[in-house]
Amino acid sequence: MNMDAGEVEKLFTRGDGQFAFARWGRAIAPVVFGVEDETLGVIKGAIDAVCQLAGHEMSDGDAELGSNFMWFFFREWDELLDVPRLDDMVPDLQPLVGRLNAADANQYRVFRFDKTGAIKACFVFLRMDDNLAAVSADTLALSQVTQSIVLWSDMAFKTQSPLALAGETTVLRPEIGQLIAAAYDPVLPAATHDPTHALRLSARIGVMQ
Repeated sequence: MNMDAGEVEKLFTRGDGQFAFARWGRAIAPVVFGVEDETLGVIKGAIDAVCQLAGHEMSDGDAELGSNFMWFFFREWDELLDVPRLDDMVPDLQPLVGRLNAADANQYRVFRFDKTGAIKACFVFLRMDDNLAAVSADTLALSQVTQSIVLWSDMAFKTQSPLALAGETTVLRPEIGQLIAAAYDPVLPAATHDPTHALRLSARIGVMQ
């Protein structure tokens, strides 16, 4: 299914009406805390697959940050307050934990940006409640990577997941995969608040089909 410019624009238009697009401006260097080695392999496999789709690089390390795509699995939000130096990397960590506790949230992502507006780091927080624990590692990993590879609107996937089932396998919805690939076209800017960017993305999706 070809996404028109209006559909693309909605995916990057936030609840306050502001259009905001950003993709990674550097190689992704992941690190994962709180999982077994088997799950670690699943997560890194999902990151690699989405990076290949986007034509983007993975790396063993980031020169500035060491690791720039950090995943945390835990049981209670308050555990984040005990992670050494996390409050240096995530501004206002304590009030954030308070809000997430109050909302009974089970996931949250924090992005950091470079001076051009491109993504330079992402922190994925997953509180493994009963709902998340019931999701397979493959599905959870692919969902989180998809939602971290570009800066989507906070409203983007409220009513429809970016994933779909192909038989018994969870995959990216084709139109979302095509949009991610278009977003990483090197001709396009790495970040913009200009809604006409949706026209350029939509045009590239059409060329891919």
